[in-house]
Amino acid sequence: MKRIRDIILCLLVLVVLIGCKGGDDKKQQTERLINVQVAKAEKKTVVPFLETTGSILPFEEVIVSAEVDGMVKKTYVDEGKPVSKNMVIAEIDDTDFILEVKRAEATLRQAEATLSNTRLEFERKSALYKEELITKQQHDDVTMRLELADSEVQRAKASLNLAKQRLSKTKIYSPLDGYIKSKRVNAGDFVRTGTAMFNVIQNNPIKLTFNINERDITKVKVGQDVAFMIDSIPNKEFKAKVYTVYPNLDEKMRTLAVEARASNDQGVLKPGLFAKVKVFTDKEREVVLIPSTSIIYEADKMKVYVVEGNVARMRFINAGGKYGDFIEVNEGVKESESIVVVGHQNLSDGVKVNVAR
Repeated sequence: MKRIRDIILCLLVLVVLIGCKGGDDKKQQTERLINVQVAKAEKKTVVPFLETTGSILPFEEVIVSAEVDGMVKKTYVDEGKPVSKNMVIAEIDDTDFILEVKRAEATLRQAEATLSNTRLEFERKSALYKEELITKQQHDDVTMRLELADSEVQRAKASLNLAKQRLSKTKIYSPLDGYIKSKRVNAGDFVRTGTAMFNVIQNNPIKLTFNINERDITKVKVGQDVAFMIDSIPNKEFKAKVYTVYPNLDEKMRTLAVEARASNDQGVLKPGLFAKVKVFTDKEREVVLIPSTSIIYEADKMKVYVVEGNVARMRFINAGGKYGDFIEVNEGVKESESIVVVGHQNLSDGVKVNVAR
């Protein structure tokens, strides 16, 4: 009886083991069927471009400085105010400069009177010298005094012009059409020659500056179209053109600085704004695009999984430019093939998949 009981117990253990093994096989079969989501590779017409970020700068910025010493008599503008070219934006007290002009005018009149008298004397003595009534020394003396008198007149005229010029510089003019960025003086302040008084900026057109990676520098040229967007102005794309490609790279960042110019007739683009930039580098063409989320990076290679029937096949690809959320594929994927976009991290070549609808 004991032997029969042992045999029955062994049979029961064997049944349990077989049942567990069968359950594991079924579980493994279920796990091999991996759920994925796919997207079709599409052929679309695109314009090749490079994406980068940039900043908006004023077209010109000028520091307006005092050209003479004196006390600020009056200012006519404040920060943010529009100005036009040659508009008076401030005045320096001109009292001393007016007196300087008057003194220069008086000196000139005196020099001209001396010249006139000396010229009359020269003419009289020249006539006497021809008749040999005076010596050559006397004639040479009056000739020299005439030249000196003429020199004094020329010097007086130069002094008067200088005085008038200094007087004119007591009025401070805007050098361009634009806006007052900063005002550094007020009425009553004493300024010296070279003291910065205002910062004036020109905002139309504006500059758009950005950097290009070293590998892309041959793709960017003067005259290329640029599109950019501003976070504070959503759903609006602005246009610009490349105006300057700088001749040297930044040695630390290994990037090339580029400047584009854009119209700003409405004045909505403000210096300092951050911009998302696209530089169009070629004419439009047809390419095959796949979602960028489908790509797996493996060292310096890129691969995707293509669903053929219910099997995932691994493909290495040769990628081109990036267009928003899509990447151009030059080799490895054909139009209309199903590319795994979700679940591809768990795949290997030849694994069976269940495509989620």
